[in-house]
Amino acid sequence: MNVKKTIKPLIFISAICLFVFLITTLTTSEKSTAANQPVRNGVKTDSTQKEESLYDIMRLDSAGLSREAFENALLGFQHLEETGRVKNPDILSIVDFSLPSTKKRLFVIDLKNKLLLFNTLVSHGRNSGKDIANTFSNKMNSFKSSLGFYITGDTYNGEHGLSLRLEGEEAGINDNALNRGIVMHSADYVNESLAKVQGYIGRSLGCPAIPIDIHRKVIQRIQNGTCLFLYSPDKYYSAHTKILRHNSTAS
Repeated sequence: MNVKKTIKPLIFISAICLFVFLITTLTTSEKSTAANQPVRNGVKTDSTQKEESLYDIMRLDSAGLSREAFENALLGFQHLEETGRVKNPDILSIVDFSLPSTKKRLFVIDLKNKLLLFNTLVSHGRNSGKDIANTFSNKMNSFKSSLGFYITGDTYNGEHGLSLRLEGEEAGINDNALNRGIVMHSADYVNESLAKVQGYIGRSLGCPAIPIDIHRKVIQRIQNGTCLFLYSPDKYYSAHTKILRHNSTAS
């Protein structure tokens, strides 16, 4: 009888230990699996959860920015950052020329904090089109916009006040920007009132001009080594951009 009384508690204790061991093992395994799940734009996903991109998190579609413009901008930005061209990786600016000039098509995005800092009007070159920019050039005196990726430079006070130098990063597409004097500056013809009257805002000689009342804040925020992408669903650009083709090949 004494042996039986001794064995029963031992069996009970052994069963409890086994239960605790199994629970601990399963919990540790789940934590390890979660830690190793893929991360894109700071959002973890698993095989049963649809991956949510930064575009969706920030609801950039509701602001009017096309998904293709954002995804291409992010690809080029990552390439330029990897090659050491981007000095300030927190900021990404996009001009979406798939939108008419009456729409707020300049988007300044804080990637670090997932914030849309500025969304405002921006001009295109007067020979690129009237309400929509649909033709582009890298040539002197073309008075057209140049697509592609730029790195912002320093500022200076010129004919239009505070202006921001832009360095084109794509050979044959926008690398003539500095020689052409393509900069970001303010312009009184970039305003909503004019857009309502004539159906489009004023056009520049190729510069991405922005409204006077906000230009200083925008320029000071994106100056000195941030990435700027001028997007259009333009077939020539898509066929000749080495930055986006590089990312497509790498993936």
